Amino acid sequence: MRELRVERRYCIAMLNRREFGRTGLAAFAAFATGRSVHGGSRSAEGLALHVDGSASLLGERGEPDKRPSKPMRGAFMILTTPFTASGEVDWEDLAREAAFVDRCGAHGIVWPQGSSGVANLTKAERMRGMEVLAAAARGRAATLVLGVQGRDTAEMLEYAERAEALAPDAMIAMPPSGAHALDEYREYFRALARATARPIVVQTSGGARDLAPTVDLIVELASQFPHVAYVKEESQPLVERMKAELTHRPPLKGVFGASLGSGWLYEMRLGLDGVITGMAMYPDLMARIWTLHEHGKFLLMRNLSQQVPGVDLYLLKKRGVFKTTAFRTGGAAAWKVDSIELSPGAIAEVEYRFAALKPYLKVTS
Repeated sequence: MRELRVERRYCIAMLNRREFGRTGLAAFAAFATGRSVHGGSRSAEGLALHVDGSASLLGERGEPDKRPSKPMRGAFMILTTPFTASGEVDWEDLAREAAFVDRCGAHGIVWPQGSSGVANLTKAERMRGMEVLAAAARGRAATLVLGVQGRDTAEMLEYAERAEALAPDAMIAMPPSGAHALDEYREYFRALARATARPIVVQTSGGARDLAPTVDLIVELASQFPHVAYVKEESQPLVERMKAELTHRPPLKGVFGASLGSGWLYEMRLGLDGVITGMAMYPDLMARIWTLHEHGKFLLMRNLSQQVPGVDLYLLKKRGVFKTTAFRTGGAAAWKVDSIELSPGAIAEVEYRFAALKPYLKVTS
């Protein structure tokens, strides 16, 4: 309980997609730094070539990755998966979303994870999406992290093999959902570690019900495999786990918050290395928050508690990233398509409050 009181005291406001993200209801005041988020130049060229997933983008398959490593630190945005009105994945919009997140200054692009609706994607869609994003991210500043989780080790390795051929900057994996014991988690992540030399992020949620990887297991993996040194922590007791992980640097190299950014302000005070979360509608604001934090600037944010489901899709369409507000339900094998239609009153409220964010947006058109 004491940890919760401390968190409430130091979290001036909670960044939460269900409130901040889904509603766009935030008042955001900060001292501008005038500094580039990445400190380097950005490519303004091409949204993405070969978004149809054609084989030509696979020319580097099997070749060693000669690109300089990118930072595993900052605001990493899990992409929302866009759909057409008929419920098919909109590959053009997915590539556009990746470019948008990069242009906004976010430090990482992550797909497909829980916030991507990965449970509603088929294997073929996941494979093709990785190809699309490998092309879209090429030459950009943001770190590309591809999700390779599977129900078991064999399925995970199929995704990992595909991802490795596409040469992302890093990979991320939930634990296997079909596991029954921590030993199965151990062998699963060991197999992933042997499949790639790229940085690996261990996500602590999304595995078997009521079975989170222990901090000891995470540290063990990082000690045994130096590239399995990153953790996306979102399991309870959350603060205690984060603090414990921070005491194990090294071998751990990066501890990230998640959970829709709900405790990010306090987590930054603890010394976490960033956040990996589904806030692709606000990548510029998330990047600005991190930059202000790194420069020791005072930050004040205020959430309003009203909830308007679907505004993440509304805002991605409003900001010119998505064509529709369609989404899937029902799982990958038997999905159904639906769409968010906000009432005029809800739209007016969101627009009124979104206007307060405009001075802090990096991309406005």
